[in-house]
Amino acid sequence: MSDFTHFNEQGRAKMVDVNEKSVTKRVAVAAGRVLVNRDTFSLIRSGGMKKGDVLTVAQIAGVMGAKRTPDLIPMCHPILIDGIDLHLSLDEERCSVEIQATVSCSGRTGVEMEALTAVSTACLTVYDMCKAVQKDMVIADIRLLRKSGGVHGDFERTEA
Repeated sequence: MSDFTHFNEQGRAKMVDVNEKSVTKRVAVAAGRVLVNRDTFSLIRSGGMKKGDVLTVAQIAGVMGAKRTPDLIPMCHPILIDGIDLHLSLDEERCSVEIQATVSCSGRTGVEMEALTAVSTACLTVYDMCKAVQKDMVIADIRLLRKSGGVHGDFERTEA
């Protein structure tokens, strides 16, 4: 357990002390998708869902999710986020809503969890807005694409 920073000497959960870390510019980008059927895809594209504009509502929900991350993930530090940007698009070939979130801050800890929470919240919102017409949607491939800043350095996922 010595490799895990969220445990104290007794093996119990703790919030990591980031006081000694330097303030650096940190950016994280995460992505995910919601796979839907052709009928649902058409309704999303045309704006025909009874609950409203799926992509706009999911985008706003993603921003709200990123801001509420420390309320949802117990060991996440409340941080001052500099920016949150969500990009939602429709992939005709996959029949999916593609979601990407970029979160940035100048701080002592990273924003990976905020980016992942933004994507997750946006995906769940797409599901919620479409569940009246389709019950078997799939939320898939939520992942960190890249991050920069901090003592652990940069990361970039290589996807096939």
